[in-house]
Amino acid sequence: MVSPAPLRPAPDFGPLDTARGWAVTAVLTVIAALTRFVNLNYPTDARTPVFDEKHYAPQAWQMVTGGGVEDNPAYGLVVHPPVGKQFIAISEALFGYNAWGWRGTAALAGTLLVLLVIRIVRRMSRSTLIGAFAGILLIVDGLTFVSSRIGMLDIFMALLVTAAFGCLIVDRDEVRERMARADLTGRIGLTDWGPRLGVRWWRFGAGVLLGLACGTKWSGIYYIMFFGLLSVAFDVSARRAYGVRRPWVGTLVRDVGPALYALTLIPLMVYLSSYWAWFASEDGAFRYAVGNQIGSGGAFSFLPDALRSLWFYHGETLAFHSSLTNSAGNHHPWESKPWTWPMGLRPMLYYYADGTVTGCGETQCVKAVMAVGTPALWWLALPVLGWAVWRSVVRRDWRYATVLVGYGAGLLPWFLTLDRQMYYFYAVVLAPFLVMAVALVLGDILGSARPAGIPRSPTGTYLPAPVNERYALGLLIASIYLGLVIANFVWLWPVLTAQPISPASWQDHLWLPSWR
Repeated sequence: MVSPAPLRPAPDFGPLDTARGWAVTAVLTVIAALTRFVNLNYPTDARTPVFDEKHYAPQAWQMVTGGGVEDNPAYGLVVHPPVGKQFIAISEALFGYNAWGWRGTAALAGTLLVLLVIRIVRRMSRSTLIGAFAGILLIVDGLTFVSSRIGMLDIFMALLVTAAFGCLIVDRDEVRERMARADLTGRIGLTDWGPRLGVRWWRFGAGVLLGLACGTKWSGIYYIMFFGLLSVAFDVSARRAYGVRRPWVGTLVRDVGPALYALTLIPLMVYLSSYWAWFASEDGAFRYAVGNQIGSGGAFSFLPDALRSLWFYHGETLAFHSSLTNSAGNHHPWESKPWTWPMGLRPMLYYYADGTVTGCGETQCVKAVMAVGTPALWWLALPVLGWAVWRSVVRRDWRYATVLVGYGAGLLPWFLTLDRQMYYFYAVVLAPFLVMAVALVLGDILGSARPAGIPRSPTGTYLPAPVNERYALGLLIASIYLGLVIANFVWLWPVLTAQPISPASWQDHLWLPSWR
């Protein structure tokens, strides 16, 4: 006879090797910090910011010295929300207006991003080893590395989105733990909808983080939509797994309302709060648009003038972004389209110098900072994503499906506005989810089997340990691959950190025609 499948999921609500998990996390986070912080003040443009730091570093300094309000003389208005520049302002307040000031919090964000990815993958895979794989891969990703060492907004966006994602993963486990307790006490079947789940602080935290993400870049709204659907899907799955008679209706009645509050209203309130300095200012851009640029009457006159002025300000910002199109004649030599991002086919040159450069051992030297994803990692994106889709659809593997949601939120919406100017650094938010997917694939290569403990004889002496060939071969493959990615990162190091190299070496580092 064959026993039926279990009626309830196994009580698995997270990994249990707490001490070892934190030890591994701490070691890899320290390594990440060393790579991000060492020589952080190099390079500069004669001690001034490089590339788009020239916008954000001065705006953040204006926040430090001008009551929290920034302007942008180049465009006539500020074209991004304030949160990312508020982060930069923190390190500028600590270190002053210098490279450490406008890059310090970016390096911290890049370090914390590694920590978060380790913990998230460890929780999803229930394996500290798989989490460590993810951390190592993110440490040696060239795009994330460069973005952690420059005073721009994208690394903050990646950190906040990934943190929100992690909150939802923890919320998923907590919901299932609450459902299991309700099942043990016989409360699952009291109604067709299943039990109430109480206050869900991790989902609330995700809402706060998504509000901060929107306050860094407007593209954060895509994550609100995608993660909102993900949270609801988690709830439906939990209610079905624990035998709720009408799981969809139960989710609609019990969970959708609180989800809308946590993942829509809370982000909106956080986003508006990020403009506190603008609301308090007397000279912020369009602060008093009502009565000046727009009339004081109309259908929305019941709203406070400050909110109506902010709405007008956002309209002006949207008009600016909408004008940055190829059809309007706006072109940049390093722009790229989203179909090139998964494999990093068109990187971004942030800094380049020649002529007066010395130190490479030849008469002519160059130095450059190019934001390029480590090819040994990024060039596997398409097969990895294909495997993730197969595992999600055929094997119903929630881990891959969840990672695909995060990856899709950072990539798919950009296909709706292909005429707009776009750049590879928009793909920084893809890197954590790509790393998660690759780490899960490495976990599949390892297999579910684990080496048995070392046996003892009846007298207490150790016996030869049995060899698990499947696991040993998988570990060998994973180790070789990790070594290849690390070696690839080391090879790219000179063009990621502006080390003096010969022109011939510079050309050797440009592997594809689209990198030139």
